[in-house]
Amino acid sequence: MNIHTAHNRQLLVDYITAGQADFYRLAYSYVKNRDAALDVVQESIVKALTKIDSLREPAYLRTWFYRILLNESMNYFRRNQRLLSLEDAVWDRGAEDPDPAERLDLHAAIEALSDAEQAVVRLRFFEDLKLEEIAQVTDTNLNTVKSRLYKALKKLRDMTGEEVSDEPADGARQGAL
Repeated sequence: MNIHTAHNRQLLVDYITAGQADFYRLAYSYVKNRDAALDVVQESIVKALTKIDSLREPAYLRTWFYRILLNESMNYFRRNQRLLSLEDAVWDRGAEDPDPAERLDLHAAIEALSDAEQAVVRLRFFEDLKLEEIAQVTDTNLNTVKSRLYKALKKLRDMTGEEVSDEPADGARQGAL
């Protein structure tokens, strides 16, 4: 292992340690199961550690890891196609959410979006990524990301009958939209 790889490995370990709750939340937003989300995060970490040599620039660690996590989450979801049960959703979100019913409506509306639109919405609002970072994570043109976000927000407004801001709320990191 060369010095560059060892340095990147330590940066990755520090980053994973600091961001584990964020990673779990993103994985959970796809797989809707606590244990499965933990598995997805673990698989993402293993993959990142084994592929650390491919990280050419440490400045891109965040987007590089989010791309791995997003791909692992989507792969798990596609393999299992598990449906979110109302009971699980209320159990997982009810304690911290003043109005679980509204929250469930919004999450159901997000689930109705295309995979690409869901990814943009989740990364923008749940993970508070900038549009440029979303473009890097999803390997998509910035204008395409903007277009998907605009279309997704319009669909969410139509489905929920409520105004949905195109900027993350202050509570975005806690999963608020």
